[in-house]
Amino acid sequence: MLAAVLHSPGDLRLEERPTPEPGPDEVLVAVAYNGLCGTDVTEFTKGPMMLPLQQRHPGSGHVGPTVLGHEFVGSVAAVGRGAEAWLGRRVASGAGVSCGACPRCRRGRTNLCDRYWTLGLSADGALAEFVVVPAGTLRPIPDGCRDEEAALAQPLAVGLHAVAGSGIEAGDTVVLVGAGAIGSFILAGLAGHDGRVVAVDIDEARLASARALGATETVLIHPDDPLGPVRDVVRSGAEVVIEASGVTGAAQRAITLTARGGTTMLVGLTRAPQPLDLADVVLREITVRSSVAHVCDADLPRALELLTARPLGSLLVDRVVPLDRVVEDAFEPLATGTVGGKVLVAPRHG
Repeated sequence: MLAAVLHSPGDLRLEERPTPEPGPDEVLVAVAYNGLCGTDVTEFTKGPMMLPLQQRHPGSGHVGPTVLGHEFVGSVAAVGRGAEAWLGRRVASGAGVSCGACPRCRRGRTNLCDRYWTLGLSADGALAEFVVVPAGTLRPIPDGCRDEEAALAQPLAVGLHAVAGSGIEAGDTVVLVGAGAIGSFILAGLAGHDGRVVAVDIDEARLASARALGATETVLIHPDDPLGPVRDVVRSGAEVVIEASGVTGAAQRAITLTARGGTTMLVGLTRAPQPLDLADVVLREITVRSSVAHVCDADLPRALELLTARPLGSLLVDRVVPLDRVVEDAFEPLATGTVGGKVLVAPRHG
């Protein structure tokens, strides 16, 4: 099978590899589409970064160059013992694999599993014609949902998880800082909210997309004055501020924009240390929360339901590229910022 294998920064090679075989409770998925996200691009430009930081899937024997890809859908082509019910089904997969037995898994917080590992980072992923995954990561794609739409389910599940954790109540004013990659899916998860939804970004094209996704107001900001224009729109602060940009300093700005007694939800990842005015957090009794990944049981089925009822591909997908053009037509444009939306990669099964 053809696979895109990361060897070093900028060195993503198309290689012929043996088609893997599923073990007990595993399935072989013929990949229809694999979506690319910021993590994939960072691994391509600067990695391996997360690859050596995560414990490899125990027993996988996997070391060295890795097949990327963790946002994918396809059809089950073969199954191992215990997974027979999945044969032939169209499926969407979660990105992370949990043990199901640790204290957090038993509480339903599988995204915080003690032995959590990630497809496409901790083990070979789905930027290939076929991928082997644990059956527990899979959810069936509804009959009314096309594969192209279902390919957005995993990032939408991440957005839904953030929205659910924010504690948003009816009538709340919600400010979303960062209307890019994950911010767009958070906006999709806010569909139906009856209060103000204010999207903030430095890019007018992203804000146009935000309006199409349901933002009631948008604010274009400049890096030199990221707070002023938002304060003009939300004078007394917002009940919920979701920080999805990951820009250095954005966490403090999100706290500043939060109303007394409100909630700041941190979603964007910034590895650099950031100063925070914790006295302000205490004196205004602000709740600071965070959100990472998604919970397969709760978030992935809901994402598939929403994509069946409201297809988002026309709003969010910039292009579909074949696997054999993934470097030139996907990773390089994403790395240089010349792609404005989601990129889906479509393998051609030999």
